[in-house]
Amino acid sequence: MRTTGFEPLPESVACSIERAVSVLGERWTPLILRELHLGVVRFADIQQRLGIATNLLTTRLATLVGAGVVEKRPYREAGARTRYEYHLTDAGRDALVVLGALQQWGDRHLPRQAGPSFTRHDRRTGARLDVSFTDPDGHAVPLEAVRMVYRGGRQPAA
Repeated sequence: MRTTGFEPLPESVACSIERAVSVLGERWTPLILRELHLGVVRFADIQQRLGIATNLLTTRLATLVGAGVVEKRPYREAGARTRYEYHLTDAGRDALVVLGALQQWGDRHLPRQAGPSFTRHDRRTGARLDVSFTDPDGHAVPLEAVRMVYRGGRQPAA
């Protein structure tokens, strides 16, 4: 198991899903990203909120930093050693759509009896939001109308 960062997949791995899963697909990673999107940026705070082991959090954050999803920023409180905060990069902010899609799927197919733990809202208007495919004009496309088309490279495993 690597603990020092992210090793990019070779160019022969053409499938973007496979490439994304190599960074975002580990069980704890979406939860870490959720915390960062909620504004929890300090290692100890993330660890406490998730109940994740120190070594796992260290490894997952190193992968996210190495892949350019998160950046480390040092801080130091009076009388203490230098520690780090973790902040989302553009790639990390773009992952919000992935988190929203996972949440929406979970709310629909694995719902809690008490209802969703989070909802998605427009910051400007407060309106509730859904995650969907959109056409070039910005109109939502129903899932049954979406088709994935293979465009070459190494054929994804069936």
